[in-house]
Amino acid sequence: MPENPPRISSQLPVMALAQPRDLEQYLALGKRRHNELCRQKRIFNARNRILGGDPEAWDVQVHDQKIKEATEKARHETFAAEMRQNDKITCILEGRERQDKRSLCKAINDFQQHFQRPETRREFDLSDPLALRKDLPARQSDNDIRNTVSGMQRFMGEDLNFCERKKFQEEQNREWSLQQQREWEKARAHQRCAEDLYLKTRLQFDERAKHLQNLESATRKAVCTAVKEFNRSQATESLERKIREKKQEQEDNLAEISNLLRGDLLSENPHQAASSFGPHRVVPDRWKGMTQEQLEQIRLVQKQQVQEKLRLQEEERQRDMDWDRRSIQTARAALLRERWQQRQQRDLRRALDCSNLSLAKEQRAQKKYMEEVCTNQPTEDYFTQFNTQSR
Repeated sequence: MPENPPRISSQLPVMALAQPRDLEQYLALGKRRHNELCRQKRIFNARNRILGGDPEAWDVQVHDQKIKEATEKARHETFAAEMRQNDKITCILEGRERQDKRSLCKAINDFQQHFQRPETRREFDLSDPLALRKDLPARQSDNDIRNTVSGMQRFMGEDLNFCERKKFQEEQNREWSLQQQREWEKARAHQRCAEDLYLKTRLQFDERAKHLQNLESATRKAVCTAVKEFNRSQATESLERKIREKKQEQEDNLAEISNLLRGDLLSENPHQAASSFGPHRVVPDRWKGMTQEQLEQIRLVQKQQVQEKLRLQEEERQRDMDWDRRSIQTARAALLRERWQQRQQRDLRRALDCSNLSLAKEQRAQKKYMEEVCTNQPTEDYFTQFNTQSR
């Protein structure tokens, strides 16, 4: 249906005299005119006609895109308003938090000033500025109960009776040195006794080792002599056994050779290979080869096979020659036909060139005649009379 139907009221000359039939005719005429305009718009628009565009679908897409953009814009504006509201709430909450922190710090300071003064602390004596005035001397005597180990007020050698203690220590050191000298001399005497005992024991061990070494040498010589005698006797027995074995082997070989020479294995007797299963079968381990008649029969068959093969080769050669002759004749016929076709094509090309030349002369004469007769040039009014309707 058209979007803008035609107005029928402007087409009627007199509304009072219009009949229902006239109204139907005017309505149909206006509808045809509107359809004709829409058809002309579709046909004369080269872009829509060639590309096959759909303006209505494009309009719907544009409308949908605008609705989508408006919706997206409204959503962004809503988000922006929410962000501004959240920023305001955040600023208010931050201000309240800063105020609460200031109030808390002020309350803590007031509480410390009133209820946590430095004088009431348990460790105030460690940081009291008047502690040196209030404190007693570091040590009044060596047995002062305040001189504990952790206090580090009295060290070794810092006692009040230092001179008497030093003399006693010197006397004690002299006694210790004399005692050490006596102990050292006694230790040297013990060491000399131990060295003498070690030398005596070492000499005894050396004599004992020499005696054992002599016994071991005598025993080794006796063992070597016994081993040599045993090896000599074993070698003699082995040599005698080999001589006996070699003699026995020679006797066995001679007996085997004589048996083979006298038996049917090495003889040329063809009957020894005859099988008990039939005259056409032989015993493989006794068969000495074919007879002369069998060899002649095989040679005759081989000659027949050679002649048959020569005959087949001759037939094949004759067949190849026949095929070669036919191939040459076919190639010669194809060459003659190709030359005939080339002559036909050359004649046709010459006839076509002559026809084209005559047509060119006629066209030039027609063009010259039209230039002499048709002297008027077409104007824009001549071209505007075309494509005025869609049919």
